[in-house]
Amino acid sequence: MATVDDLKFQEFDDAANLLAANPDATTISIDEPVEIPKNQHSRLQEPGREEDDELLGTDDSDKTELLAGQKKSAPFWTFEYYQTFFDVDTYQVLDRIKGSVFPVPGKNFVRLYIRSNPDLYGPFWICATLVFTIAVSGNLSNFFIHLGKPTYHYVPEFRKVSIAATAIYAYAWLIPLALWGFLMWRNSKVMNIVSYSFLEIVCVYGYSLFIYIPTAILWIIPQKVVRWVLVMFSLCLSGSVLVMTFWPAVRDDNRRIALATVGTIVLLHALLAVGCLAYFFDAPELDFPAPIIPAHNGTVNKITMPVSPSVQ
Repeated sequence: MATVDDLKFQEFDDAANLLAANPDATTISIDEPVEIPKNQHSRLQEPGREEDDELLGTDDSDKTELLAGQKKSAPFWTFEYYQTFFDVDTYQVLDRIKGSVFPVPGKNFVRLYIRSNPDLYGPFWICATLVFTIAVSGNLSNFFIHLGKPTYHYVPEFRKVSIAATAIYAYAWLIPLALWGFLMWRNSKVMNIVSYSFLEIVCVYGYSLFIYIPTAILWIIPQKVVRWVLVMFSLCLSGSVLVMTFWPAVRDDNRRIALATVGTIVLLHALLAVGCLAYFFDAPELDFPAPIIPAHNGTVNKITMPVSPSVQ
């Protein structure tokens, strides 16, 4: 049977001799936490090392991304790369729509709603809805204007869908592309200019068009005064979103260039609204000739339109 003294841990007799022979040796105690050696700690604190870690990422940052549910960007030729542009929930889309309809004075739309997660889901479906709304409302407006005329026969104009799609999607993509290229060029000239990504600019333009969806429905009202009041009201709301977003990006530039840039943004936005109203809703009325009905005896009779006594 082993005694109590035999069960105790015995210290090595030559531990002191080993430390005396090699004083730089590292000792580890069970009661003390493991410390990083000084040479390794100094290597981590080398100048420029922290910047490289931020750019390349470390093990801790990778673990943090995985715990936060974030993924590294996939190559642009894969489906996963474009899937991230549509990774947005309903509450974010509705919040951005409300921000575009009710802009807050002095607040940047990109920093307030877009920068955390820019998307293409909202802009794509807003443009698609606006295309069909303008085309259908334009056909209904033409029908109500000529309703009651015996010489008018309603024929739906499907070409309005393609024309509206070309105009709206070209505006929602080509104008942001040109503006993004201009801002990148001016950013190389003036270092203090705020820069936006192309996706952020497309997102701003897409959500700014939402106000025209209910406006296009109200354009069915056959009153030109009402239509122009609606277009001016919508233009002020959506134009203010663009101005408050892009003015901080150019205000540090040359004064004339900054004003010309913002003025061009507002002018192109107004041309889209006025052009849609003028082409799809305020088209000139056509005079339809009276139908000719042949008589039984071979003669041709024309239908005479009744004239009111006041005209006679």
